Amino acid sequence: MRQSMTLIPTLREVPADAEIKSHQLLLRAGFIRQNSSGVYSFLPLGKKVLQKIEAIVREEMDEAGAVELLMPALQQAEFWQESGRWYTYGPELMRLRDRNEREFALGATHEEVITSLIRDEVKSYKRLPLTLYQIQTKFRDEKRPRFGLLRGREFIMKDAYSFHSNQESLDEVYQQLFTAYSNIFRRCGLDFRAVIADSGAMGGKDTHEFMVLSDVGEDTIAYSDTSDYAANIEMAPVNATYEKKQEAERELEKVQTAGQKTIDEVSSFLNVEAADCIKSLLFKVDEKYVLVLVRGDHEVNDIKLKNLYGAAVVELAEAAETKEVLQCSVGSLGPIGTPENVEIVADHAVKYIVNGIAGANEEDYHYVNVNPERDFQVSQFADLRFILEGDASPDGQGHIRFAKGIEVGHVFKLGTRYSEAMNAVYLDENGRTQPMIMGCYGIGVSRTLAAVAEQFNDEKGLVWPADLAPYQIHLIPVNVKDEEQSALAEKLYSGLRQQGYEVLLDDRQERPGVKFADSDLIGIPVRITVGKKAGEGIVELKLRTTGEVLEVKEDSLPEQLRSIFS
Repeated sequence: MRQSMTLIPTLREVPADAEIKSHQLLLRAGFIRQNSSGVYSFLPLGKKVLQKIEAIVREEMDEAGAVELLMPALQQAEFWQESGRWYTYGPELMRLRDRNEREFALGATHEEVITSLIRDEVKSYKRLPLTLYQIQTKFRDEKRPRFGLLRGREFIMKDAYSFHSNQESLDEVYQQLFTAYSNIFRRCGLDFRAVIADSGAMGGKDTHEFMVLSDVGEDTIAYSDTSDYAANIEMAPVNATYEKKQEAERELEKVQTAGQKTIDEVSSFLNVEAADCIKSLLFKVDEKYVLVLVRGDHEVNDIKLKNLYGAAVVELAEAAETKEVLQCSVGSLGPIGTPENVEIVADHAVKYIVNGIAGANEEDYHYVNVNPERDFQVSQFADLRFILEGDASPDGQGHIRFAKGIEVGHVFKLGTRYSEAMNAVYLDENGRTQPMIMGCYGIGVSRTLAAVAEQFNDEKGLVWPADLAPYQIHLIPVNVKDEEQSALAEKLYSGLRQQGYEVLLDDRQERPGVKFADSDLIGIPVRITVGKKAGEGIVELKLRTTGEVLEVKEDSLPEQLRSIFS
């Protein structure tokens, strides 16, 4: 491709609203442009990288036995109402009405559509298992789109769905696609981890996220410092051992704590450790109020609370709700004297507190010398807190460390969550009706592009892995008006393309410094510069990854390139 004939609008300055490297560089190098908040156009360079990622995805998915199809982005509300997610998915689901007032959603995901399709077309166990996938634009009304392609409102996704007649078949396909995902991200050159995860609004269990390690990641990975254990911090179980203080239980006493609301304020005011305090938070679990207790130096993990109850929705109660239910503000909540309609659950660590501190459910007052089970009853103790760095690894090997990660892929075992709700059934070997067992597998294709850009860059610009670069070779005649340089550049351009290389020829009438700066910014693996030695048939070859520069004669260039790209 001749650079004068394509659209590569590079920028010298960093855009003011671009917070992270990938966003800055993809804008500056002319790969993307923002249309509105969280919505981007992929310019020619960006589209070429997308196509290469998609090609890798297709190769690995096809190898795993999946078959590609394409489903509508505009989805009728009835399907979502059948599954129940129309009411629980939340404001991220973009909803609209047509001219006849029929309700639709722009596809955030396609479980409902694929389930409705398969229930109509597959009736017998003889047609199972079946795995289908698509690569398509998805829509989610993110509250705060940020970080460019990493969190947008419109994005490109590969989503796959498998259908089975038994659990063993699901387990087998799940492992096949887990391996395919590992291959995809490895071929993209990414430093990633597969971590145990929560299925969120998708439903199901036994899920893994594929996380690209990055300081700008919005997810925290908890991993062992001595084994391969890794989990999203939301899902990492706590296997801590607690001991009670060896002191006598003292008499319960109410004390005034005017203006002291937070654990830090209360513990400092009463001159105690945060670990001696009981933190009380009121949650609404589906339609039920639950008071959750954790130790003052711990945080409530709402995903664990959701899983404990098998709930569809778990939300921290609003201040007004808290006031109405418990007759006090958040800063004075406690388990003593809680109304009977509010259930109390507590993290295991709370059971071992002796003579602790807790809110008195009265403004500006706390109880001291609080002892669980003597002063209040707990319906059940469970693992309800976030794991901490230094805690024992859940697999019993080593201790937990934290890292930040960008989620680029997610695999789920959905089970019969959608097939039962939407009556997707088949006839088994005995002629009996059974719900199909399902799996779901997603890759953020546009997010993967951004994750690669986040990991592969330097102070000059992007540094694309060879398999993903928009072009393999950037061919730059220093002076296009020089006949010798122009002639050799044209000869090389034609010859390299005939040899199967993807070549970008910078035929612009620009200063050499501009051409070289743009080349570094764009990040194509090999740069061939045709300069003053063109008459001798000598060019300069530069590797973008290392900065190594070689003078190469024209006739030895093919061998040199074969060596580089092998």
